Amino acid sequence: MDFSVEYLQLDQLRALQSERLIRLVRYLGDKSEFYAGKMMESGISPEDIRSIDDIAKLPITYKQDLRDNYPFGLCTVPKNELQRIHCSSGTTGKPTVVGYTKEDVDLFSEVVARSLNAAGARPGMQLHNAYGYGIFTGGLGLHYGAEKLGMSVLPISGGMTSRQVDLIMDFKPEVLCCSPSYALTIADELMKRGVAPEEVSLKYAVLGSEPWTEIIRHHIEERLGVHAVNIYGLSEIIGPGVSVEDFEEKGGSYIWEDHFYPEILDPITKQPVPFGEEGVLVITTLTKKAMPLLRYWTNDITSLYYDEKGKRTMVKMKPILGRADDMLIVRGVNVYPSQIEEAFSHVPGVVPNYYLTPVEKEQMCIALDIDVEIDAGIIKSSHLQQGTDEYLTFVGNFGKKIENEIKKRVGITTAVKIHVQDSLPKCEGGKINRILKR
Repeated sequence: MDFSVEYLQLDQLRALQSERLIRLVRYLGDKSEFYAGKMMESGISPEDIRSIDDIAKLPITYKQDLRDNYPFGLCTVPKNELQRIHCSSGTTGKPTVVGYTKEDVDLFSEVVARSLNAAGARPGMQLHNAYGYGIFTGGLGLHYGAEKLGMSVLPISGGMTSRQVDLIMDFKPEVLCCSPSYALTIADELMKRGVAPEEVSLKYAVLGSEPWTEIIRHHIEERLGVHAVNIYGLSEIIGPGVSVEDFEEKGGSYIWEDHFYPEILDPITKQPVPFGEEGVLVITTLTKKAMPLLRYWTNDITSLYYDEKGKRTMVKMKPILGRADDMLIVRGVNVYPSQIEEAFSHVPGVVPNYYLTPVEKEQMCIALDIDVEIDAGIIKSSHLQQGTDEYLTFVGNFGKKIENEIKKRVGITTAVKIHVQDSLPKCEGGKINRILKR
């Protein structure tokens, strides 16, 4: 594969983006009744878009627009020209449907191959793909991208953790793909078997589908002996492969902005924020054919920056702070689960398997109840028996440490309940919901 586009100078990249945006807007004006109507409502015509700098003139697209046009109302090609169809689970309404032409499937494979290469994977390596297959984009997206890069793929999907570990030990893959929470579940199974990190063949873990933090990365890297990097994407945009961390840099993900143009908008005003400030990530698909999207509102909170020390010239996005609709307001303080998770990293011995339960009074969230695990080694080294007064005092004091750390760093009141390691429900593949309702 040719990765040279990742190193384009900024003026060259802007010229390419402008050319592609102009072509896209004219294509949508001709092929999409939805976008032709949206542009007319906004008082603009395709001829008004002359460069990438004009993108803010275009209408924003929301997930509800996809649901309102279910199933194929946003497609710009006839159904018989679609090569593949993916959709969301539809757990909170009608599923969002995404169609792909052959060219779109090739594009999907290309950006995933780029992402795997940045993550450390190389031709000839084996991928243990524990992302879910089926209508979810993760499994097939990583599968085709890995094959395009020249890897072999074990398409095991999620679940059956014991069997997953059997095959990891027997087949000796170098690369693991799954959600961060499921990588921890695999690590737990290896630990139960007494398998040390240096006995595991894995070298790289390419993890996505849910926000995660440095404390999760630390646990995964330490327990699996890998470089763990984040891969980001949305089904509506294309699937995984919109952006990825470099395995030697980490901390921020390169966006393949020759295909996916990013903006950051204020969550309330919907206007662009100054470069580098946090807001909602909005993406325009510059090169998709079957279902291109203009300024798609991802609902993910992040910011953009250029890494002067980075290998590539493309823009980076910081780790997702959370989704706008996952934000909790606790006594007027905006809180994301990732902020709680980050506070855990300052208390040695916390195992980041946790759940948050909002405490509400008179329709207002006044506190959070937190259930979290403690490292089994700490309990063992303390020589305390579970259920004794000494044990209860010990875990009570440990919980107070966490509460104080969260109060200091996040500014909210919490009630922390400590659980022994492996006692709370774990991820068995796919996404995990950390926020519970009473």
